[in-house]
Amino acid sequence: MPKTASKAAVAPVPTPIQTRRHELELPPHPGGLRLDQALSLALPQYSRSRLAAWIKAGAVRLDGKTARPRDAVYGGETVRVEAELPPDDSVAPERMPIKIAYRDKHLFVIDKPAGLVVHPGAGNRASTLQNGLLALDPKLATVPRAGIVHRIDKDTSGLLVVARTIEAHAALVEMLREHQVQREYQALCVGAITGGGTVDAPIGRHRTDRLKMTVRPDGKAAITHYRLAERFAHHTLLTVQLETGRTHQIRVHLAHIGHPLVGDPQYGGRRQLTPGATPGLRDALKAFGRQALHAGRLAFEHPVTGKTIDVSSPLPVDFRRLLAVLREG
Repeated sequence: MPKTASKAAVAPVPTPIQTRRHELELPPHPGGLRLDQALSLALPQYSRSRLAAWIKAGAVRLDGKTARPRDAVYGGETVRVEAELPPDDSVAPERMPIKIAYRDKHLFVIDKPAGLVVHPGAGNRASTLQNGLLALDPKLATVPRAGIVHRIDKDTSGLLVVARTIEAHAALVEMLREHQVQREYQALCVGAITGGGTVDAPIGRHRTDRLKMTVRPDGKAAITHYRLAERFAHHTLLTVQLETGRTHQIRVHLAHIGHPLVGDPQYGGRRQLTPGATPGLRDALKAFGRQALHAGRLAFEHPVTGKTIDVSSPLPVDFRRLLAVLREG
C-alpha cells in the first residue's frame, strides 16, 4: 500500500557533503579526445560541466598528475577522481506530506496530488514537490533537481519517479530518452470518440502565448497513443500512453484532434454546457476545477537491480466522483 510520509519522518537535517571516488583506465580514443569529454563517456552519471569543474579544481589526476579539461587523451591513461558533491541549497527543504507508492535506496515513486507544483519556477519558489523531497531525504540535495527526472503538471495527479542517487538519475534520464519507461494516464475528454488511435504531431512553444504549447511543424517529435476505456453520451474516458514526453503533450494532442480534456483551462477553450446534460452533471462539470488527467501507471526496469517496477495509482476522489455522475447520465 502507498504510504504517506509523516511530519516526524521528514524533519529536515543538515545534508552531509558526499565524497565521490573513482579510479579507472580510459578506453582507446584513436583520434584523441578532450579529458572532460572522455571522462563524461566513462562516468556518464555526472554532467560534463561537473567533471570539468572537478578537473579545474584539481580533484582529477591523470596518470598521477593534475590536468586541464582540454588536455587530449588517447586511451590507456589512468584517471583518479576524488571530489566532493556539495549540496544545492538554492531550494529550501520544506516539510509536507508526500505519498510514496514505491521506495528503495535508489529511487522513489511518488503519487502526487493535483494542485502540487513539481519544482520551483517563476512565482513558485516554495511549497513544491522538490521542497518536500529535500526534507524527506536531505541527500537529494546532491542529485540534480532533487532527483526529479520527469514532471507532471500542477493540476495533473499521479505517479512520477525520483532518483535518490547520481547513478540512478543518469540511468533514468537515459531510459526516458530511449522510451524505456511506460507512462500510462487516464484522461476524460470532451466528445464521443469511437475508437483508439495515435496522435503523431510535433509540439513547440505557442508563437504568441508563451505559457502554452501547440502543434507546429517545426516543433519536437511527439507521439501519443490512446484507447477507449469508457464511453459516455458526450464524453470519453481514455487510457493514454506516452511514447515521448513533451510539455503538456496529452493536453495539446487531445485538443488538436478536437477532444480537449474536461476542465482544461488552457487548451479546452471556453467552457460550454453539454447538450441534454442533467442539472447534476452540469454542476459536476462546472465544479471540476482542473484538467481531468491522472498519471495512473508507471512501469520500468529498475536502473540498478534490473527487476521490473510496475506501480499503479487509483483515480483520485474528485475524478471518481465526476465519473460516477457521468455514469448516471
